Amino acid sequence: MSKEVNFKTTSENGMDDLNWEAVRRYLQKHIDGLPDQPLMVSQFQAGASNLTFLIQCGDWEAVLRRPPSGPLPPKAHDVERESNIMSRLHPFFPYVPKPYLFCEDKSIIGVPFYVMERKNGLIFDKEFPMGITFSEADCKQVSYLVVDTMAELHSVDVKKAMLEEFGRPQGFLERQVHGWIKRFQLCRTEEISVFESLSKWLVENIPQSNEAVLIHNDYKLNNMLISEDLQKVEAVVDWELATIADPLFDLGTTLGYWNQHDDPELLKHGLPSITANPSFINRREFVERYAAKTKRDVSNLHFYLTFSYFRTAIVLQQMHYRWKIGASQDKRFAAFTNSVKVFMEHAYEHSLNKGNFRL
Repeated sequence: MSKEVNFKTTSENGMDDLNWEAVRRYLQKHIDGLPDQPLMVSQFQAGASNLTFLIQCGDWEAVLRRPPSGPLPPKAHDVERESNIMSRLHPFFPYVPKPYLFCEDKSIIGVPFYVMERKNGLIFDKEFPMGITFSEADCKQVSYLVVDTMAELHSVDVKKAMLEEFGRPQGFLERQVHGWIKRFQLCRTEEISVFESLSKWLVENIPQSNEAVLIHNDYKLNNMLISEDLQKVEAVVDWELATIADPLFDLGTTLGYWNQHDDPELLKHGLPSITANPSFINRREFVERYAAKTKRDVSNLHFYLTFSYFRTAIVLQQMHYRWKIGASQDKRFAAFTNSVKVFMEHAYEHSLNKGNFRL
């Protein structure tokens, strides 16, 4: 099996505008043993998250992560916070790439950035890694790795890892529900008939959180690197949204990404994932394995999965709104109105089926 790593060799996000020679000099000063050679740079495929680059200097390599270009919302894309979480978590959860240094000096590239260990592995996104054939047993093995690693993350001792300052678990669910409702109201471009009823249901059915753990908050298969023999997870990446909160919130978010083969076609099209291949485990199997591993009560999971679909609808709406007002030129965002409606209506239907809901 060959490694599957996705790069952009040219940048739509200002890679060529950065002063990479200044980065090289900074690294030479702060990292012992760095070869005195030119810096080679490639950009990992861009998403909606912080920007990520592979940097190579001779036989030394690492990953640099920085915020996106342009104006950013307050507290968003906080790379210092992300770096600090990873530094404290790494000794207790080795799938986190080890941060090497954080640079707050904006004179280097104009924004703060951090540099971390480079991890290698297979990436499963919308399709299988290129050129590799996977059996049903392989897909199930990958599925189990995802569940088991989440269970391991949720077992990390927050106090021992000194992570308590990175979240406010009291009232977390209330803030999430009311905050995302407000976000939709601020970026609404079209009326969606079920929004008011669904919002009311979510507000009235917020469960009591009885536990607070470190959650990734964007835990999904394409944020993981899997070993070539499929026997272990090499890395879990993109920690910028991590916080201390209800573990079922993390589980619900992951399940919202975890398509299965019998989902409605419009739902699978709106947020495509390789997990829709029937060889991967379905959501019910995912939940059952998680519950068995953690001994947690998952009886309230109905709310968390409903909210996951609701939040996805609003994320897509925010992207469409940015296109609508001219803040983004990404033509894909123009067509997101249909996906927003599909996810919002799916969330609403899910809220109505509490006694017999589909995992």
